[in-house]
Amino acid sequence: MELVAPAGNYDKLYYAYTYGADAAYIGLKNFSLRVKADNFHQQEYEKIIKLKEQYPQKKLFCALNITFHNRDIDKFLSELDYFRSYPIDSFIIQDIGMVNLIQKHFPQANLHLSTQANCINREAVKLYRQLGFKRVVLGREASLAEIKEIKDAVPDMELEAFGHGAMCIAYSGRCLLSSYMTGRSANGGACSHSCRWDYNLLTSKSDFIHAAGKKQETEPERNFLGGPVVDKELAQSGTLVLEEKKRPGEFFPVFEGDDFTAILSSKDLCMIDHLEDMRAAGVDSLKVEGRMKSVYYVALVTRAYRKAIDALEGRISQEEATPFVQELYNTSHRAFGTGFYYGPDDANQTTSGATTSPYDLCAAVGEQVDSSQILQQAAQTQATREQELEAMHPAARAAREADYAAHPEKCPPVVQPKDGWSFFDYDSMNKISTSKSSNNAEEATDLQFIAPDTVALTATGADYQLVNPATGELMEWVCHGHPCLIYTHLPLAKGMLVRNRV
Repeated sequence: MELVAPAGNYDKLYYAYTYGADAAYIGLKNFSLRVKADNFHQQEYEKIIKLKEQYPQKKLFCALNITFHNRDIDKFLSELDYFRSYPIDSFIIQDIGMVNLIQKHFPQANLHLSTQANCINREAVKLYRQLGFKRVVLGREASLAEIKEIKDAVPDMELEAFGHGAMCIAYSGRCLLSSYMTGRSANGGACSHSCRWDYNLLTSKSDFIHAAGKKQETEPERNFLGGPVVDKELAQSGTLVLEEKKRPGEFFPVFEGDDFTAILSSKDLCMIDHLEDMRAAGVDSLKVEGRMKSVYYVALVTRAYRKAIDALEGRISQEEATPFVQELYNTSHRAFGTGFYYGPDDANQTTSGATTSPYDLCAAVGEQVDSSQILQQAAQTQATREQELEAMHPAARAAREADYAAHPEKCPPVVQPKDGWSFFDYDSMNKISTSKSSNNAEEATDLQFIAPDTVALTATGADYQLVNPATGELMEWVCHGHPCLIYTHLPLAKGMLVRNRV
């Protein structure tokens, strides 16, 4: 089973590949259903070409899955040369008008049908095969039983299905709620995720009470409707309204029909414990949702599914995979569910909010740095300081040394050589603090280093030092935008992520 991971920018693409994805899907500016993701633009194709040379077996899919207006098609045609710059293996499209254009201008690329096309039956899959599609990304409403029927009917069509990530409460994401409330079209890539906001369920009792012969009220009752069940007559009266937390006084009508209708947030999909069922149903490729999620999320989720698939296919044991699978719960997520795969009951349960991860992402580990150069720079910094002090008048020197004693941050110690220790680039993302000397190691932030094949390598303050690469001075803290090296005896490697417990 192939594993397809999300990549909202270059860093996420790198970590998707590094942490085990067989393929990753990206979007290019203005043509993706995730316009708020960084997406790819300018000369980034040069970096992607080099990355694919590093991972020649990995595939690159381009999501071109917006609903195209004429102006969008014209813009796409005007940028063909730019698209050709990317080493794209397949295009993911929903708009049937793009089929001939892709086949004409990108004959070497495969066509994948987007989940936005809502393909959930065998006859539709047959038709898309005739049109030249190699793969169908099934609508999320397809059950495992339906997927098996489709695979049995069209065995030569590759079937891709979502296995993990956020679910839209609307039909395969064809939602108009965002457009209705904010003017931002989900089908144009600008979804504001209105379904995940906080709402009060209120009742404007005017019509309902008037019909019952009671005094008419003009203002909604500003209370949550009490009790687990709303009276059916009230629910179907047309007097229920939703009021979004940040839009007081703006009411959205609700009408309850014969079937339960959910307008709020759905559970997150998580099928990691059911991969054998997905494979048996005929799923060729498992897809992870999340181009707008963090690097940390992409890395941990991709790694968890990589290990789970490897265990399923006999490359590692289940015992080896389990610690990596458990790391899914260290990412931010809503309540997990199985979507429509075993029937609609689980998918029809709504939730709200998101869990917070017990960890903050601190940094990414980069290349190992030549220790001799950094230690030489540290020695030079120390020598320069001593020369400056020696050149001072005794009174001035005494005053300077007193100032340093009162404010040690003005004269931080330089790094000293340690047997078995190495320097690595430390790309800081969130602030951490460390002691400025080994005597205060307990003040340092405890860190964990995660890697494709390492669940979490723990480091206390005695295990590492932060170093200014320009001066060789020890750093008491570092945050995003500050150049930094990490000096440690731990077996670090490029591509590791650094986290600390919140």
